[in-house]
Amino acid sequence: MSYFDELAFQYIDGEWRAGSGSWDIVDFNPYDGEKLASIAVASVTEIDQAYRAAERAQPAWAATNPYTRRLVFERALRIIDEREEALTEAITAEVGGTAVKVAFELRLVREFLRESLHLALLPEGRVLPSPDDTKENRLYRVPVGVVGVISPFNFPFLLSIKSVAPALALGNAVVLKPHQNTPICGGGLVAKVFEEAGLPPGLLNVVVTDIAEIGDALIEHPVPKVISFTGSDRVGRHVATVAASHFKRTILELGGNSALIVLDDADLDYAVDAAVFSRFIHQGQVCMAANRVLVDRSVEAEFTEKFVAKVKTLKVGDPADPATHIGPLINAGQAEGITTLVEQTIADGATALLHGTSDGTLVAPSVLTGLAADSPVLGQEIFGPVVLIIPFDGEEEAVRIANDTPYGLSGAVHTGDVERGVRVAKRIDSGMVHVNDGTVHDEPIVPFGGEKHSGVGRLNGEAVVDAFTTTKWISVQHGRSRFPF
Repeated sequence: MSYFDELAFQYIDGEWRAGSGSWDIVDFNPYDGEKLASIAVASVTEIDQAYRAAERAQPAWAATNPYTRRLVFERALRIIDEREEALTEAITAEVGGTAVKVAFELRLVREFLRESLHLALLPEGRVLPSPDDTKENRLYRVPVGVVGVISPFNFPFLLSIKSVAPALALGNAVVLKPHQNTPICGGGLVAKVFEEAGLPPGLLNVVVTDIAEIGDALIEHPVPKVISFTGSDRVGRHVATVAASHFKRTILELGGNSALIVLDDADLDYAVDAAVFSRFIHQGQVCMAANRVLVDRSVEAEFTEKFVAKVKTLKVGDPADPATHIGPLINAGQAEGITTLVEQTIADGATALLHGTSDGTLVAPSVLTGLAADSPVLGQEIFGPVVLIIPFDGEEEAVRIANDTPYGLSGAVHTGDVERGVRVAKRIDSGMVHVNDGTVHDEPIVPFGGEKHSGVGRLNGEAVVDAFTTTKWISVQHGRSRFPF
């Protein structure tokens, strides 16, 4: 585990150093409990040092020819290709990612880095007309300056890169705080890749810490102009409130309660495959996961029989075993919470078609149905291997049930008629809906984000230009203005 020994530090102004906080974050393997690293937390002092380093380094980086900035991302791609085996081992150890999950994550990391090559060249100026014949109005897209990024534990390498890379490509500097459960994959690895790729010191800083040590210093600090946060809606609400009080913009990618809808004319075998993947990829610890599978009552029996049969084939165990489908949840608290949720839902009257047992952080799949319409579990995000099967009668009821949640991130509609699927998808109150596919998708040029409690703003492609740059108006008077006094 050389990465865990090498990167168990703060990374500030191009230097790896210990934090000065009053306690250590201990990094554990969620599968076997092995201690991977111990990191002295960053204090408010290090937060300030990181932001000030970013502030000093950013102007020269913004002035660097974008073709030159692109070279950093080209080298980063090569490093990831060369270190794929070590990166895979690190993600498996720290995150509990199965072979399928790790491959999915690293593929998307590459795609987002490739897109960053283009983003460096994407901001374009405009010249707008003026009522004054002698005036010229120029609009420039300029970097916001410094971006604060707070990333989650479930896809830490990807979801850090997803904000860090475009922010850097567009001429900004970044201070990144990874989740305390994944400080290496979400922070240290990101810094290491860009350091080796030749990113100048100070442009990317990683602070491993916790709100218990620094309070809201990461958000309140005067240097960052934008905060990009990925995590729960509860924490996202706090981030947005604090940031707004300091006149900072936020990009919030929050939780979900996605519905995968199976209409009466769907290919049931295909819909089963899509639903199983959409619910159980990375143990269900995915914001886009299909918490709820809505099935037309006319095909409910056949679909459910096939769905349960397929779920029974999923292997639960060591994520390092290529045959494993479902590895550990991120920590014991998460596993206990999911187990308690299942037991309470059954006690409230739900039927368990599969009742998954738990062993430490390993939780086997549960398939629940027969829920009361007012069951609390229907409206919440379930971050674990639990799926709810809900019958409906016709499209109208399907849409109503799908929208009956405070979240609106992703979704899917399965049907034999694509245009019917699109019509239904348009009525789902979510940022993304996929016809005849799974709910878990991300592509580097397509705007990614949610509605309602699932977030504010969008990432990817041109959307990140809006997120991480600002518009500057410069007018040029080629004649002489006339002033009233």
